[in-house]
Amino acid sequence: MTHARFLAFGLIAIVLTGVAGGQSPKPNLDPLRQGFLNPPPDARPMMRWWWFGPAITRPELARELQTMQQAGIGGVEIQPVYPMALDDPAQGIRNLRYLSPEFLDTVGYANRTARSLGMRVDITLGSGWPYGGPGTTLDLAAGSLRVVSQPINGSTVSPPSLEPGESFVAAFAVNYDAASAQRIDLATLAVPSGAPNRTALFFIASHTGMQVKRAAFGAEGNVLDHFSRAAIDEHLRDIAEPLVAAFGSQPPTSVFSDSLEVEGSDWTSNLPEEFLKRRGYDLVPHLPELLAGGTPEADAVRHDWGKTLSELIRENYLAPLTQFAEAHHTLFRSQTYGDPAVTLADEATPNLIEGEGMQWRQFSYCRWATSAAHLYGRNVVSAETWTWLHSPAFRATPLDVKAEADRMFLLGVNQFVGHGWPYSPTSADEPGYAFYAAAVFNEHNPWFPVMPEITKYLTRVSWLLRQGEPANDVAILLPEDDAQAAFTPGHVSVTDEMSRRITPELMAAILDAGYNVDFIDAATIDKLGTIPYSILIIPPTDRIPLNTYKRIEEFSKTGKVIAAGKQPTLAPGLTDQGDSVEIAAISRRLFKGPNHPGFIPNLRIEGNFPPLRSLLEQMNLSDLNVIEIAPNGPHSPLGFIHRRLPDRDIYFVANTGNVPFIGLVGFRSAHRTVEEWNADGGRITLYGSLEHRNRVDVRLAPYESRIFVLADESDPDSVQNPFIGFTPTKEIANLSRDWDITFTSGHASKGHLDSFISWTRVPDHKFYSGEATYTRAFTLARIAPKTAYYLDFGPGIPIPDDRPADANGMHALLDPPIREAAIVFVNGKRAGALWHPPYRLDITACIHPGENKLEVRVYNTAINELAGQPPRDLTALRAKYGTRFEPQDQDRIHPIPSGLRDLVLLESGPVP
Repeated sequence: MTHARFLAFGLIAIVLTGVAGGQSPKPNLDPLRQGFLNPPPDARPMMRWWWFGPAITRPELARELQTMQQAGIGGVEIQPVYPMALDDPAQGIRNLRYLSPEFLDTVGYANRTARSLGMRVDITLGSGWPYGGPGTTLDLAAGSLRVVSQPINGSTVSPPSLEPGESFVAAFAVNYDAASAQRIDLATLAVPSGAPNRTALFFIASHTGMQVKRAAFGAEGNVLDHFSRAAIDEHLRDIAEPLVAAFGSQPPTSVFSDSLEVEGSDWTSNLPEEFLKRRGYDLVPHLPELLAGGTPEADAVRHDWGKTLSELIRENYLAPLTQFAEAHHTLFRSQTYGDPAVTLADEATPNLIEGEGMQWRQFSYCRWATSAAHLYGRNVVSAETWTWLHSPAFRATPLDVKAEADRMFLLGVNQFVGHGWPYSPTSADEPGYAFYAAAVFNEHNPWFPVMPEITKYLTRVSWLLRQGEPANDVAILLPEDDAQAAFTPGHVSVTDEMSRRITPELMAAILDAGYNVDFIDAATIDKLGTIPYSILIIPPTDRIPLNTYKRIEEFSKTGKVIAAGKQPTLAPGLTDQGDSVEIAAISRRLFKGPNHPGFIPNLRIEGNFPPLRSLLEQMNLSDLNVIEIAPNGPHSPLGFIHRRLPDRDIYFVANTGNVPFIGLVGFRSAHRTVEEWNADGGRITLYGSLEHRNRVDVRLAPYESRIFVLADESDPDSVQNPFIGFTPTKEIANLSRDWDITFTSGHASKGHLDSFISWTRVPDHKFYSGEATYTRAFTLARIAPKTAYYLDFGPGIPIPDDRPADANGMHALLDPPIREAAIVFVNGKRAGALWHPPYRLDITACIHPGENKLEVRVYNTAINELAGQPPRDLTALRAKYGTRFEPQDQDRIHPIPSGLRDLVLLESGPVP
């Protein structure tokens, strides 16, 4: 088979750091290089550690921690969740009651063991999510505003029945459209005379009824009221205090709150009083408007309601948790988005900011979190990563891991919290336990032997992307005031509204113009008193606070302000509507109609944004200028993140697509020397001093990434090899035939392959998951001088995305030539591991003239073994504990191709 295979791309390459040509590297005192090559442990990825039951034993906890540490995992987030098995003394299974003395002693043991291994330990202040549990009584539970309509027949109306814990707030007689509402006296229930009212609306302070999701044994109960200080105080006293006390003299690295998913929570018992105190008018007479909307006054009331809820969750939930953490000598790490009501500015309250979601070209919780980190000076920002990755459990591959991780890097993430590591006792049948919706990163997945390579890559890039300062140029002003004005009873989520208002088309226009982007909101502009970006884009927006708009007008004297469509004309709240005239005047001054360069007209929320992209390109400020040689679609798959240091610029660049990228890339940097830093092997290569916008020739395999470091000059003392350059490679031997194969997992078996075939076609191996070792020899008559030799397993094959439109998570859309990872030995020497494109390995240092022995150890996923098993019977488990989880995507469990597809030996000659 003939392949198009290339090595370097026409530029000078000088090895600066690392071993080349068998030489030992000279010492290099550059802290950035040294940190990149040997990053500190705190940059290693962590794992969310699910304790099922919790049915845990000390020996298994110690074994799993040691396994993680050896694989390069830097710490754990302990998360007790639902039981996976009934108590079975013969199997050593006993579900410990959550917060029982035995459970807390085990938490302390896990902490001490991890710390002895140099690992971090975080803990969720609760079981499952959101916070709550048995101590959350009904009066402390998440509240909601229940509305009941009753027909009016006569001069009085009958009130609806109240459920336990409910109370009436108010009642009104209304028309069908809720206009001209008249208050009903709750004492007499007499219908007011006057307009022809046909319906009575009863507003009831109620509760969502939501229970803690995925609760451990003994942790069941109501979700708490996130607007109530009394509710969080109870939780801190009854749950958080015992958990943190279990850590003894070594407090957790951080305490954690998962994403706010309090469905339908929009009320708390003292909301009318708090609203009156904060907004200056009584909310209760406006409740029919809150329900019906449709008028400017109703929208303003809804905004004020949303703003009050945001203040309450910040003051009564986020702030007390942060204060609790600091008082206990730890940090509060929070996913501050979702339901209910939080804004971007609320991210400033927790000590540590965390996101989730790999949506690079649309609104995402990750960009929400990283934007806040950039704005509020948090140099480390984490992400819950690989949630739902290539569902079902055990289907995810190392390539899937990298594809999502690289998108996280592009979004600004520099600390991974993997989702995750299921505790799996020996009593669990292979492939062990799995969380109902997640990837599996433990040794029960056959490709785990390459986990050290994966964690090295993640650690190096994570550490490097913490250096210096973020260099994003563009900020999108989040229309949070419009989002709050769109709140309705039962749905009070700013971030849900943002996903509709910050559209993929808007994101594409900015990214395709060569910029990276953050979000900013009005409250943050007011807090900081500045806009730390070159360009501010205002998407279609109606409402903005006057003080914020004045700051934006001042910013326009030095920066660029672009209105993409509708411009602000309204003040947000009911009592400040008098500001609307001045807000409209500022819009006129800033944009002056369709001829003003900062105004892009006729851009619908879901419309097309090419004028915005064109305007951004005309500004000639692009941070990454890309000329794609062979475009494969309307949008470049190339993404980047830029960090700026006093003496250098760091660019992480990734091909997010499933086809090769070939193009010229220019960096907006004053520095002239370009180096490539390889995060896989730690090799640093000098590209040379380049002209004309520092443009370099870049060719990236599918899902491949590069790091470019630009400086004034390289360190001549660290050059280890003289000039090295390579011509395109040529094939000198096809090694795709005549292999011996040994299946080494389970019952070992041997065979011979005339040519590569999938393991699923080998008799009795359709459901095989594990390791297979391929062996054969090849002969080289001579080793040419100044020549490199490579094993090339071939390119991957792009595949279509066959998932439904509403599918969770992601996976790499590439059928790789190695399914799914390999470790290669040549003449008994470990030549390296392959787990992502390009699937090529330099074996120059391992070969010799004559016969050479080749051994390739290949690892697939556990999905094949799982496909050969009957579905698990959960009847008895659910009879005891109820239905606490539903395994996901069980219809997608089937054997997948495994093994090798192609292999050739390549030779690369010297540059003439």
